[in-house]
Amino acid sequence: MSKQLSWLQEEIQTLKDGGLYNEIRTISSPQGPWLVIDGKDVLNFCSNNYLGLANHPRLVEAAKKAIEQYGVGPGAVRTISGTNDLHIELERRLAEFKGCEAALTFQSGFTANLATIPALVGKDDVIFSDRLNHASIIDGCRLSGAKIVAYEHNDPGALEDAIKEHASSFRRSLIVTDGVFSMDGDIAPLPALAEVARRYDILLMVDDAHGEGVLGKGGRGIVDHFGLHGEVDIEVGTMSKAFGVVGGIVAGDAAIIEWLRQRGRPFLFSSAVTAADAAACLAAVDLLEESTELVDKLWANARYFKSEMKRLGFDTGVSETPITPVMLGEAPLAQQFSRELFEEGVFAMAIGFPTVAKGKARIRVMISAAHDNDDLGKGLDAFAKVGKKLGVIK
Repeated sequence: MSKQLSWLQEEIQTLKDGGLYNEIRTISSPQGPWLVIDGKDVLNFCSNNYLGLANHPRLVEAAKKAIEQYGVGPGAVRTISGTNDLHIELERRLAEFKGCEAALTFQSGFTANLATIPALVGKDDVIFSDRLNHASIIDGCRLSGAKIVAYEHNDPGALEDAIKEHASSFRRSLIVTDGVFSMDGDIAPLPALAEVARRYDILLMVDDAHGEGVLGKGGRGIVDHFGLHGEVDIEVGTMSKAFGVVGGIVAGDAAIIEWLRQRGRPFLFSSAVTAADAAACLAAVDLLEESTELVDKLWANARYFKSEMKRLGFDTGVSETPITPVMLGEAPLAQQFSRELFEEGVFAMAIGFPTVAKGKARIRVMISAAHDNDDLGKGLDAFAKVGKKLGVIK
C-alpha cells in the first residue's frame, strides 16, 4: 500500500479498536423470517422486510413475467429510452394509493432524496431539517447548497423559532423531516409541523421510508395516518422496505413531480429501475389495496414483542412503531451482544456511531408480519439468555 493510503489502515484499525468496525454478514437464501448465513439457519430480526413481501409468490411471479416480456436491463435513463409502460402504471397506481396528484419513481429512497431537495432549493435558500434526519436527507441538503438549519428533534416549537430567526434572510424555505425515524422508531409530529409550515407559507417534505406499508390505512403512510392529505407538499418513500422490492417514490403536487422529471438528477443521469422491479412493486400495491391483513399482523407481532422485551427488563427506547431498538449504550457491548445472539441462532446487527450518537449503541430489532409466534418466542428466549449473560438484564 502506498504512503498516501496508509492512513486508511490506521483509521480502519481505530474502528476495530473502538468496536465500530462493521462485520458484514453474507446471506445465501431469500429474505424471510429465517435466513441462511454461513450455512446456518438463523432467525431474521434485522431486515426492513416489514410485510414479508420480499419473497412473496405473487411478487416473484410478476417479476418473472416482466423479465420474459421486457428483459433484464432498462437500457437507459428514464428521459432517453428507459421508460416503459410499467413505470408509468406504477407511478399512476402509487399516486392513487397515496392520495396524491402525481408520483415519480427513482432507483432508491436515497436517490429520491438526492433528486428532490436540490431540485427545490439552492444556494439562496434555507432548509429547516430535523436534527435526527436520515443520511440521505442530510446528503440531499448538502448537495443543494442551501443554508441548513437543524432544529431539535421532533420539536415544532424549535422549528418555529428557527424559521423566525432565519427564513426572512433567504429566497425560499423548505422544512424536511423523516416520518418514522429509523433508529429510534418514533414518529414525527406531522400535524404540528404542517401547522407551522402553513403559518409561514413554507414547503413541507416528509421522508416516509419506514412509514410506507406500516402506517396509515393498509400502509398508505404517515400522511394518511394523520389525515393530512393535501397539507404535505412532498412525500418521499421507498419500495425497498415494506414493499419488499427496490426503488424510491416521490409523491405530491403535480407541478413538483413534473419539475423533478426535468431537473431531478438521479432521474436524468442514472439508469431506470428494471421492469422486473417495477412489476413486483405493482404486485405489492395490489396486495396492500386488497387487504390490511399483513399490516395488521405486523403491528400485532410488534406489540407482543415489545411488551415481552420490556417485561424482561430491556430498554426499548421511545419507539412507537415496529422498529424496536434494544438500547445498550457502548458499541463494543452492542457488537458482543449481536455476536452472542448469532450463536443462539438470532441475526440482529449492532448499530453504533456514526449511525447513532456515541453512547447510544443498540441492537435494532425489525419485526415482520412473516414472523409467527414460535419465531417471536425463540427470539425472546435468545435475548433473555444473552441479556442475562452480559449483565444487561437480571
